[in-house]
Amino acid sequence: MRKAAIVVFWIIASIFVLGLVTLPIDLRTQIVVSVVAVAVMTVLKQMHAEGNWRLIALAFGTSIVLRYVFWRTTSTLPPITELQNFIPGLIIYIAEMFSVCMLALSLFVVSLPLPVRPRWGKLEGELPYVDVYVPSYNEDATLLSNTLAAAKAMDYPPEKLKVYLLDDGGTEQKRNSKNLVEASLAQTRHRELRQLAAELGVGYITRARNEHAKAGNMNHALQHTTGDLIVVFDADHAPTNDFLQETVGYFLEDPRLFLVQTPHFFINPDPLERNLRTYELMPSENEMFYGIIQRGLDKWNASFFCGSAAVLRREALNSVNGFSGVSITEDCETAVELHSNGWNSVYVDRPLIAGLQPATFSSFIGQRSRWAQGMMQILRFKFPILLSGLTIPQRLCYMSSNLFWLFPFARASFMIAPLCYLFFGLQIFDASGGEFLAYTLSYLVVNILTQNYLFGQFRWPWISELYEYIQTVHLMPAVVSAILNPKKPSFKVTAKDESIEFSRLSEISRPFFIIFFIYVAACVMMVYRLYAEPYLAGVTWVVGGWNFLNLFLTAAALGVVSEAGERQKARRVKMSRRCELVIGDSVYRGTIEDVSTDGAGLQVQVRDLDKLRPGTAARLRVEPLKGGDPGEVPVMIRHARSLGELAMVGCRYAPVNSLHHSVISDLMFASSDRWQQLLQSRKNDPGTVVGTFWFIKTAVRQMGRGMSYFIGKVQPNTGGGGIARAKGKG
Repeated sequence: MRKAAIVVFWIIASIFVLGLVTLPIDLRTQIVVSVVAVAVMTVLKQMHAEGNWRLIALAFGTSIVLRYVFWRTTSTLPPITELQNFIPGLIIYIAEMFSVCMLALSLFVVSLPLPVRPRWGKLEGELPYVDVYVPSYNEDATLLSNTLAAAKAMDYPPEKLKVYLLDDGGTEQKRNSKNLVEASLAQTRHRELRQLAAELGVGYITRARNEHAKAGNMNHALQHTTGDLIVVFDADHAPTNDFLQETVGYFLEDPRLFLVQTPHFFINPDPLERNLRTYELMPSENEMFYGIIQRGLDKWNASFFCGSAAVLRREALNSVNGFSGVSITEDCETAVELHSNGWNSVYVDRPLIAGLQPATFSSFIGQRSRWAQGMMQILRFKFPILLSGLTIPQRLCYMSSNLFWLFPFARASFMIAPLCYLFFGLQIFDASGGEFLAYTLSYLVVNILTQNYLFGQFRWPWISELYEYIQTVHLMPAVVSAILNPKKPSFKVTAKDESIEFSRLSEISRPFFIIFFIYVAACVMMVYRLYAEPYLAGVTWVVGGWNFLNLFLTAAALGVVSEAGERQKARRVKMSRRCELVIGDSVYRGTIEDVSTDGAGLQVQVRDLDKLRPGTAARLRVEPLKGGDPGEVPVMIRHARSLGELAMVGCRYAPVNSLHHSVISDLMFASSDRWQQLLQSRKNDPGTVVGTFWFIKTAVRQMGRGMSYFIGKVQPNTGGGGIARAKGKG
């Protein structure tokens, strides 16, 4: 009876809303309604209203969006008899409707996401056996040492924890390759990593052939291990000590739980953050997904496996014959399969790993191309909206995640649309200046406010549009390829452990400069049309404004593809931890001020800088966070300067055995509080107006920087020059 009443209520409410949306009103009334809706949303946002008030604000915004959709559908499409106008007009209309559908799915997912789960605390009672998988393809031993040492140091009963290195770079297939160079490299890698695993006390597993990429690697390991739970860490994802303490307990509560996923936190900036210098200023791109979207998915039991930083139940994996390997995004595909079989998932919103993301623009695009193609494969092979076993909310959640990757088509349409009028005089949007003000402008403002309401602390204004644009140019061919031939894409590793030694243009930057100059030419055409066709000034100003918005996006993108050189190869993380610097028989007390995977910055109690000459061998002694005997790691003094009674010392690690890597891992990765504090320090919302002005200022500045690279102050890179230590991720 209660369900029937709810259904009747929603039917009546839908009819009422439909009536309001289609109600014929004049332009003045539409403007008044839009102003009222914007005012209500703005006031509630400034009041930080949550709960039902948040839904009310979003409802006001939704009403304006629906009014726009009705008007756009019934009044603005060019006549079908004018094909030169109708066809591009229909394309931009479809792109807009796609954006509205994605907005609707976003509202469903994140309008009221689950709150952050409380910390679990200390595990008690009989605990399950845990196997930790660290899949690897071509990462170097140093990177793997830090991750394996961190995994080995996790707070869990040692008799119930086993760590395994899954080496897909030393398979029999590679070691016996007909290519002698490839075979020699694989044999050397096989020996080195087996020795590394033995020194660290972890298992080493390889296989005969490289089949089904990462999924095949992990499925092979499933046959050779026995733990109740499987933890997966990418080769560059080093866990904190409390990873298992914060995740395993959920499996004790729910026997049908197949997954506990945690965020992917990165200690280095992506190309946009690095080149625009925003890493410490604003939230990273992935924080919107891991900070709120995954919590929204979790509300509907639809948070999915992201390939790493996760715990899975072996029983569940065995029920579907292991990790799925049909698509090149085995993580999401596996989650779809298990959700459709009635298994549950949980998302824990606390950074419990620290990893590396692509530093160069080309590697960034390569990674996103794989994600996009993998999601298109899932859409083609699984089609979640009709997949048996999923609940209706789960179907909508998965469709939201899959369809998102069609954004290159919509973004390209929005970029091309104003050019159709300015260059060719096409009338693809049949509306007057007044109608544009009453409907389109209000829709755009409400759309921006809605996004800010949903994601304000996790995404600044116009940053999503910039990320979409810089990916669109190169992702569109990849998406089209996967749609037309979903079996064609193959798994490709993502270069992670990279550094750029000198400033350069990205090797795939040329299209962005061409597009920028096209929009500059379009601005010239706008001035010409205002002069030559004054009777169309209203339309020209409207389209010109649209063109200027796109121009700012293309200007900011020039900065993204202008890759700034870095002095430091590894990102420094600030901290404060007592230590001792041992030089010969002398011991100097001090404090560690910052650390990286390569070295540390110290303040030590010493006045005689002669004892701290560059090249001096020393030992850094520090007590582990979770207690125990102090550990030491050999270091080499790089520089020192006097601070009066103290000296500021920079040193580089010089590890020679596995114990040294354990100390480095403890210094860098042991504490999740450090990563949580860094996330919180970036979680700020400048608001729509301030954020927009900041973006315009940034776009102008990056345009100047990009043009300085383009005109010859920095030569473009044509084949990877200037990139150091490029490694892959399995």
